[in-house]
Amino acid sequence: MNEIVRVEKLTKRYGDLIAVDGLSFEVREGEIFGFLGPNGAGKTTTLNIITTLADFDQGRVTIAGYDLVRDAREIKALIGLVPQEIAVYRELTAQENVSFFASLYGLKGRELKDAVGDALAFVGLADAAKKRAGKMSGGMLRRLNIACGIAHQPKLIVMDEPTVGVDARSRDHIMSSIRVLRERGATIIYTSHYMPEVQDIADRIAIIDKGRLVAVGTENELLEYVTDFRTIELDVAGKDGEALRASAAALGAMPGVRRAVYAEEAGMIRVDVDLNISDITPVLRPILESGIRVSGVRTEAPDLETTFLALTGGALNEEVVL
Repeated sequence: MNEIVRVEKLTKRYGDLIAVDGLSFEVREGEIFGFLGPNGAGKTTTLNIITTLADFDQGRVTIAGYDLVRDAREIKALIGLVPQEIAVYRELTAQENVSFFASLYGLKGRELKDAVGDALAFVGLADAAKKRAGKMSGGMLRRLNIACGIAHQPKLIVMDEPTVGVDARSRDHIMSSIRVLRERGATIIYTSHYMPEVQDIADRIAIIDKGRLVAVGTENELLEYVTDFRTIELDVAGKDGEALRASAAALGAMPGVRRAVYAEEAGMIRVDVDLNISDITPVLRPILESGIRVSGVRTEAPDLETTFLALTGGALNEEVVL
């Protein structure tokens, strides 16, 4: 897969403070790329640099083959930004807001009108085109914010906390819309403080801390920084202890199984399987076919938030923002 963003040894200083410290990573074309870090880690600074809103001291950034310093004008035409703060004019209607921002990218006439209509329809605001932004709910404003950032059909979309403060219905609509944008060919850099959201939507995730890259990869690849197996607990009944111990031993010999033990006091069999095994049905088939009744199944594995805390030693919502 071709890369659309390449960041090489990027450094940004604010006086004696190094906000971004030799940061390097790439974003592949057509992916949703999660970008995480505690506040103060340099995440916002990096995104501001990528979107041409901030300069930098050292390193190189290329987007779709264009150099950020030499080809800033070409890069701006390729990027759509959906900022965390609502960036619309409250006194204008939804249609007027989208039209204004799309016109900044050179759209005009019939092309502009069609782009505005398509963007409003895409975010579910076609019926609210004439409604003033100041009269909209928080969820509607978030969707309008997205429409303003995508109307010119950018190749790269940077979304910074696009679901902050919205209800569950609006969140689901926004998340579905992001997937459709990717299906239409856009590449998306996505950041959020809501970890399950990133875990659900991102193809790959980068975690930075103190201006440096800590880890990057798929969800499973990141989880492997903490552990390489998950534990499945089976509540079992219907056989005596010897039969259950024998079943556990048989499970322990299955490919991908690290260990299987019968915990008699708890009335369960605990099975440790390789983290990369997503379908546990083949592993469990022997015990199900043996006549043992399984009354409950639970899976224990570190999630993305646990991994984030283990790698950074801090939460997402600390005080300093860089």
